[in-house]
Amino acid sequence: MVQQVAVIGAGLMGGGIAQVAAQAGYDVILRDVTPEALERGLGAIRTSYDRFVDKGRMTADDRDAALARITPTTDLEAVAPADLVVEAVFEKLEVKAELFAELDRICGDGTTLASNTSAIPITSIAAATSRPERVVGTHFFSPVPMMRLCELVRGYKTSDEALAVAREFAEGVGKTCIVVNRDVAGFVTTRLISALAMEAVALLESGVASAEDIDTACRLGFGHAMGPLETIDLTGVDIMLNAATNVYLDTQDEKFAAPELLRRMVAAGDLGRKTGRGFYPHG
Repeated sequence: MVQQVAVIGAGLMGGGIAQVAAQAGYDVILRDVTPEALERGLGAIRTSYDRFVDKGRMTADDRDAALARITPTTDLEAVAPADLVVEAVFEKLEVKAELFAELDRICGDGTTLASNTSAIPITSIAAATSRPERVVGTHFFSPVPMMRLCELVRGYKTSDEALAVAREFAEGVGKTCIVVNRDVAGFVTTRLISALAMEAVALLESGVASAEDIDTACRLGFGHAMGPLETIDLTGVDIMLNAATNVYLDTQDEKFAAPELLRRMVAAGDLGRKTGRGFYPHG
């Protein structure tokens, strides 16, 4: 049974996972590398809770209790007591593998190690540890407090027990789970959105239609809540580029190859909502 959760990374995804975990009653250790990163993450969590209070979705007492359940730290060793560790760091295999090797050393044999990766095969991450059977994917969606889905991803050696721990946690914070039984790069959702998003960027780049009209076509023609270019801006242009590139490198399938426009936007710092400009301006 999961009682204490550690989240590695206090950014948009890690902070969101910590937020829903604390709100659901879990004790949360939130770790990042600098006090400044932790303060930004905690500030975002407080702001989100405040909005929920203003909208009547939680009481002020519940907000204060949830915040009190989050223990921030810059010390990786502090995550050792956790029953479940959820990693939400930069989407590069080398970064994640180095972290999981450290977690393998720090955490007890019974601890389940989970990655929030959206595209990197869990088998590759688990290979950095001596417990690949205890490593599982828990791919949450942004913004975590609002999005209802969680992809649970089996690596080649992921055990039924580890998958059950991940499901218990994800369902415990209010998510509906799907299970990815073979951890192909990109899993289910990132493969689908990457293919659609790369084609949308290519259509824009070649002048076939405007960003607004491409997104309108997907919203009204297919019933999507958001168009693909709006989704890229929300997710982060750099995040989408990394995810699609990871899938392309694994598959060599041209439909996942990033158009030049996407690379130029990342180089210029137009990363979407988080920088104020992407495919759309964000004031």
